[in-house]
Amino acid sequence: MSIRTMAQETLGEWGGALASLLYMFLGYTYVVANCSKSGEILHHLTDFPVSFCGFLFTFSFTILVCVGGTRATDQVNQWLTASMIGLLVAIEAFALLFGGWSGFEAGGGDWGKVPATLPVMVFALVYHDITPVLCAYLEGDLARIRASVVLGSVVPLLTLLVWDAIALGLSNGANNVSDPVELLLSVRWEGVPYMVEAFALLAVGTSQISTLLSFSEFFKEQLNNLASNFPPKQLVVVEKPRSLYSINGWWKKNKTSITATAMVVAPSLLVSNALPDAFSAATDFAGGYCMTVLYGVLPPAMAWAMKQKKQGEETEQTTLSKSYPAIFGVGLFSCGVVLQQILQDFSFVQP
Repeated sequence: MSIRTMAQETLGEWGGALASLLYMFLGYTYVVANCSKSGEILHHLTDFPVSFCGFLFTFSFTILVCVGGTRATDQVNQWLTASMIGLLVAIEAFALLFGGWSGFEAGGGDWGKVPATLPVMVFALVYHDITPVLCAYLEGDLARIRASVVLGSVVPLLTLLVWDAIALGLSNGANNVSDPVELLLSVRWEGVPYMVEAFALLAVGTSQISTLLSFSEFFKEQLNNLASNFPPKQLVVVEKPRSLYSINGWWKKNKTSITATAMVVAPSLLVSNALPDAFSAATDFAGGYCMTVLYGVLPPAMAWAMKQKKQGEETEQTTLSKSYPAIFGVGLFSCGVVLQQILQDFSFVQP
């Protein structure tokens, strides 16, 4: 069940349509961004053309998701994640020796610039497009789902906070370089730049896996719904060679998955090759509007609509009533982020 279905069931057709548009734009933005960034990283490591590197990287994960399925993809993702965490710990340990925690010292940073970074923070931290796949993967076990969400949120949050402190410290200690990643890449200690590049590539890879998996599942649901409205006609069975039977059987089994994945990857590769420098603008728009509305504004609205439909059931009514402060706070904060992004965009337009 995708977020479109959840929005449609709770908010009606308009909610489903809005969720679909936002989710599709968000999904394509994610894949395009990952294609572009992976191409840049592999280009630095191999000197092959950026477009070729991005295509090869995305095509490899596409085959994994399309042919391997959720189980095989999960196993590969676990290995990539473990490697990424190990590299991150090593990089942060080195960066602490290089820059320390000076980002928290007095005058160590301009906190007035934080609101402008909220869209990027949202874009980096929101992973909730994978939630329907996670629920299906854990077979609806609520305890395991909660543990997965909590642990999967706390660990990246802690590492991100450490990295933010390090980034502030490194940026303050640099003379002409403001990007801490560029500062680490400029270090001449043997192996450090390769560690940073490998970590960045693993981060992009794990992000690409989750996006391809969840986005293709979204399209598979839409294709299955479309197919149910148009049942196949009965055809006359014609004798065919056994090899053709095996090919037809494989295609019938995998055609929905292949079609859905192609709908995700093909437009993304075209856009990433046509607009290789659109990463920052797309990230700001996706984080400031799409993600914030999709995962910050719509869920409280869906919870409120569920409350209206469950008024006759005391248990559901009580459960939702206890969560009202959190629901209201999340919705209010999300609306504030959207408003801040609108004001910021208008400030760039006005002279």
